[in-house]
Amino acid sequence: MNMTKTYFDIPYASLSESQKLDIYLPEKGEKPFPVIISIHGGAFAFGDKKGPDCEAALHGLERGYAIASVNYRLSGEATFPADIEDVKAAIRFLRAHADEFSLCSEKFAVWGGSAGGALAALVGTSGDVPEFKNPTIGYVEYSDRVQAVVDWYGPINFLTMDDQFIEIGIEGQIHNSSDSFESKLMGQQITLIPDLVAKHNPETYITPDCPPFLIQHGMKDDIIPYLQSVEFAKKLESVIGKENVILELFENAGHGGPEFHSEENIRKVLDFLDARLK
Repeated sequence: MNMTKTYFDIPYASLSESQKLDIYLPEKGEKPFPVIISIHGGAFAFGDKKGPDCEAALHGLERGYAIASVNYRLSGEATFPADIEDVKAAIRFLRAHADEFSLCSEKFAVWGGSAGGALAALVGTSGDVPEFKNPTIGYVEYSDRVQAVVDWYGPINFLTMDDQFIEIGIEGQIHNSSDSFESKLMGQQITLIPDLVAKHNPETYITPDCPPFLIQHGMKDDIIPYLQSVEFAKKLESVIGKENVILELFENAGHGGPEFHSEENIRKVLDFLDARLK
C-alpha cells in the first residue's frame, strides 16, 4: 500500500502517554481529505492504534481518505468517562489541526470493533454533549460531532448482555460480574451502578440529528451478543429513520473474523462512507 505521509504518536492531550494518535494521508485524492477515525477494540483494557482494527480502516487510503488511529486511556489506567473523553478529545484535536494535515473538518467518520465499536457508537450519538467535553484535555471550542459511524459488534447496553445470551441460547462471556471487563471500565460491578452504566450507553443520547450508522455483527458471537446491535439499530431507526441505519448480521461469524475483513465487506463499508462523506 503506497502512502506518502504518515505521522506517528502525535499527542492530542497531555494527561497520559496513552493520549496519542497516528495520521495516514492518502497518496491520491482531493484535498482536504475526508477522515476515517479508527478506534481499536480490546475490552476497554487492551489493544493499540496499530492493531487489526486500524488495518481495516487503512483500506480507506485507496479511496482518498485520511486515516487517524487513536489510542485512549484503558481501564487499567483510568475508569469511565476517560475512554470516551479521550476519543472525543482526539476528534477535536483533528479539527483544530485540520489545515495542517489537509483534513476536511466537515467530513469525519468513526469506525471501530468491539470496545471500539461501542466508542464509535457513543461518539456518534453523543455529539457535543457537555458531559464528555473535559476542559482539562483541551480544544473544547471545537466540535466532536461526526458525520458517519461504522460499529462492528460493539457492546451497547452493558446490563442486558447476559440476559441476551440466555435468550439466544449462547453460552457467552459473563458481563454482570464484579471482575468483568465492563465492571473494570466503570469502576464497580455494573449491576450496582445502573445510572452510571446508562451514561456509557449510546442509546441514552440518540437525537434526530445523529449521523447515519452502519452496524455489523456476527450471530455466533459469544463475547458480545448480536442482540446488542439489533436493539440499538431499532432504537436508532425509530429516531433517525430506517434510511439512516444499516444493520447486517453475519449468520456464521463470531466476534470479528474474516467475514468482516473480507475484500467484499471492506468495499461495502467504504461504499457506505463514500455515500455519506463524498
